[in-house]
Amino acid sequence: MAGGTVRLISGSDEILSAEAVRTAVADLVGDAQRADVLDEYSGDEYTLSDVAIAASTPPMLATHRVVVARGLSRFGAAELAPLIAWLDDPCPTTDLVLEWDSGRVPRPLVEAVEATGGQRVASDVPGGARNRRTWLEERLAEAPVQLDARARAAISEHLGNELSRLGAVLETLEAVFGTGARLVADDALPYLGAEGDVPPWELTDAIDRGNVGATLAVLQRMWGAGRHPLAVTATVSNHITRMARLDGADAVNEKEAAAVLGLRGSTFPARKALDACRRRGSDGIARAVEQLATADVDMRGRSGLDARCVAEILCARLAAGAR
Repeated sequence: MAGGTVRLISGSDEILSAEAVRTAVADLVGDAQRADVLDEYSGDEYTLSDVAIAASTPPMLATHRVVVARGLSRFGAAELAPLIAWLDDPCPTTDLVLEWDSGRVPRPLVEAVEATGGQRVASDVPGGARNRRTWLEERLAEAPVQLDARARAAISEHLGNELSRLGAVLETLEAVFGTGARLVADDALPYLGAEGDVPPWELTDAIDRGNVGATLAVLQRMWGAGRHPLAVTATVSNHITRMARLDGADAVNEKEAAAVLGLRGSTFPARKALDACRRRGSDGIARAVEQLATADVDMRGRSGLDARCVAEILCARLAAGAR
C-alpha cells in the first residue's frame, strides 16, 4: 500500500475516537506486519518533534510507514509547529493519523491537513434526533451481523443516549453468532448490557404526550445512568418556562416562536414548545409553574421525601396535566 495520506480524527467521545483510530490504522496497515510499519505515540511523554521525525523516516522493511499521534489536544499552538512544518512537506511514504481528542481543532492544523489533501473524520455522534438516527442506521447497515428491523429498533431503544457503546455490542454479537449471522431481537437482547441513558427530550416528549407510565420509565433510565434529580428538574423547568414565555406572545409559527425564545439555528425546539403551549393552554401552564415551585421547595427539604421521589411526582403530575 502506498503512503502519503493524512487523517485528522476529532471528537470528544473517547470510545468513538479510539474506534475511529483503530479503523484507520487497520485500513492503512493493510496486509503488512504491524511491527514493520506502525509507530504509535500516546500519553504525556512524546513531543511532536518525535512524531515529525518518525513520519520523515523512510520505511525499512515495507513499502510505507504508518505513524499515529493520539491526544493532540494537550499541545499548545506553538507546540504544533513541528507537525505543521512536516505537513507543509510530507513524506510520500508515510501515512499519518492524528487524533484531536478534546475541544476545537486549531485552524492552522486544519488548514495544513487540508493543504495536503488530508481527510477529516468527526468521530462523535452528531447532535439532533434525526442526525443521530441516521448515524445509527448507517452503522447498523455496515454491521458484521445482519439485524432485522425489530433487532435494530431494540438496540436503538436499549442504548438510548449511549450510542458510543454500539461498536462493542456489534463486536459481541459477531463473536457469539459469527460474521454475517442473521439475528432477530430475541437473539440480540441478552448481549446488550445495561440500558443506556436517554436524551432529555425523551422525558419532555413523554410528559407532553400525557403518558405518565412512559414518563416514569424514562426517569428510571435516567436514574440508572446516574442523572441527578436537580438536573432532571432543571430540564423540565426549562421546558415549562419556554411554554410560559410563549403563552400570550402571539407567535403563530415556529419561526416566530424561536424569535420569542431567543433560539438560533434549528426551529424544531421552538415548534415543540409552541405545540406544547397550545395543548396546555394558559391555565395548564400556570398549574405547571405552580407544580415546579412546589417541587423546588420540596427538594429543599419541606416534604422530607427523597429528591428522586420529588422529581418523579413532579413529572407524573406534569404528564397527567398534559392529557
